[in-house]
Amino acid sequence: MKSYRELEVWQRSCDLVIEIYKLTATFPANEQYGLISQMRRAVISIPSNIAEGFTRRTSADNHNFVRIAFASGAELETQIYLAEKLKLSKTEQFKTCKNDLEVIMKMLNKLGQSLASN
Repeated sequence: MKSYRELEVWQRSCDLVIEIYKLTATFPANEQYGLISQMRRAVISIPSNIAEGFTRRTSADNHNFVRIAFASGAELETQIYLAEKLKLSKTEQFKTCKNDLEVIMKMLNKLGQSLASN
């Protein structure tokens, strides 16, 4: 593989960024510096760390960035849960985002295991 852009997990996580931005755009304005900001930073961290890790020379370095991306996913998962419990949006996007994130987390876990065994 020549580029991180060829990684399906990177592509899917970029799509999730767009979905989270759409979801958080429906939140009340008073959440601009709360969950909106937190969720956007967490979701952007996922493809960003995948990309940064891919450029590293060793599998160990790459694995570390995949672990960071996974941790950002867990952070986002918690934030989606809280936003849904707080009823910050009435859209079905919560379900879509949760499902997409679950797939991405599984892919990151598999990628991390692959890198750890190298």
